[in-house]
Formats: sequence, structure tokens, C-alpha cells
Amino acid sequence: MAILGLQGVRGGVGTTSITSALAWALQILGENVLVVDASPDNLLRLSFNVDFVHREGWARAILDNRDWRDAGMRYTSQLDLLPFGQLSAQERENPQEWQDRLGGIFEGISALKESGHYSWILLDLPSDTSPITRQWVNICDHTLAVVKADTNCHIRLHQQALPTGAHILINDLRIGSQLQDDLYQIWLQSQRRLLPMIIHRDEAMAECMASKQPLGEYRSDSLAAEEILTLANWCLLHYASHKTPVGSPS
Repeated sequence: MAILGLQGVRGGVGTTSITSALAWALQILGENVLVVDASPDNLLRLSFNVDFVHREGWARAILDNRDWRDAGMRYTSQLDLLPFGQLSAQERENPQEWQDRLGGIFEGISALKESGHYSWILLDLPSDTSPITRQWVNICDHTLAVVKADTNCHIRLHQQALPTGAHILINDLRIGSQLQDDLYQIWLQSQRRLLPMIIHRDEAMAECMASKQPLGEYRSDSLAAEEILTLANWCLLHYASHKTPVGSPS
């Protein structure tokens, strides 16, 4: 089994939507998956039909001196969700006062990995470099750095370090955009860890969160869903070599 972290090089590149979509694709391929929201934004739950007003999550439980495992939620027989939980306004303004209290989650996630109950633990990571985010990155076996082909991400790829060994995944690539095509060609030459697949711009990606579903459940026939399924097979081949990749549907 593997712990796979997904982290945007900045906010707004679609990391949360890709994390939920990849979790769905892996369970479609027969894998047991736990998807964990490591971000205080607490948005991942919205892709799994969790009500907007739902406050519970692993971090909320720890801060309230309760067992974080009780925050787990079942989505399908092979896909479980662990939301972050809702922070108060004061907590959001003063993260230094509570982040150290969350350290027990790392031992818990490592124990889940050792138990072998899940084939994959996917982490939706914040794009920041706070101490707690670095701890999340450190427990990952593999990481995917999510980017958009825009000038902002291009600059960030040159001035901020990616997690060691991270592969780069391009999301939201627009067919017909000259700038994006130019940046993509530059990255093909300069970014050695660029993944061989791309997630193209697809309205279904924007619609699926509004429908409170992972992409592949909402629109399995969409281009982006097929590309995410290709990504899932790539992960099986490269991050879990004992697995046999399953062919994408025609």
C-alpha cells in the first residue's frame, strides 16, 4: 500500500477535485482507498455528498479532545473519507496555537498504512509550507505536484522547491491556448518529472463539486474522467508495482 500526497504549487489549481477524482478512479479499479483532507479549508468533503454545515473531522475531533477516528465516513464499500473539520474564526486566525496539537494524526495514519486495510491513502495537502504541512509531506511515499500551465505556476516551478521525487501533473489544459501550449512545450524540455498524462479543461470537473460527487461518479464518460482513470492506472504501475493496471474503458 502507499500514501500518496497531492499538493498544488499554489492554491486554485484544482488539487482537491483531482484528489477526489483519483480516489474514485482507484476504487473503481478495485482498490481500497482512504482519502484524507489535510487542509484547514475543509473542502474535500464537498466532493463526497457531505452537507455544507457538517463540522466534524479529524482535526476538529482532536481539538475537541475526541477520537479522530470517529470522524471517518464511508462513501462506498471501497472508499472512505476523513474530513479535516471546521475551524472557528479565531482558530483560523491563530494556527500557531493549535497546529502542534494535531501531531498525533501522523502516527495514526502510519498505523493505518501498516494495518494493510487500505491499498491507498490519498492526502489532499495544502499548498503552504507550514511545519504541519511539511510533516504531512514527510509521511508520503509519493507526491504529485499539481500545476496549471500559466505564468504563475511557471515561475513557482523555478523558485520554490517541490517535495523530493514529486511528479508534476498538469491540470486544466486548454486546447487552443497559445500561451499554455508554449509553456507545456517548455516544461516538456525542462521538467524531467512531468507526468506523461494531462488533465484537460473539462466543464465536468467544475460541475462535479457542485453536484457533490467525485468526477468519475458524476460524469464517467467525460474526457477528464478518462484522463484521471489513466492517471490511476499509472499510479498502480509506478507507485504500487505489484498491481496489474486495468485498461481504461473505451
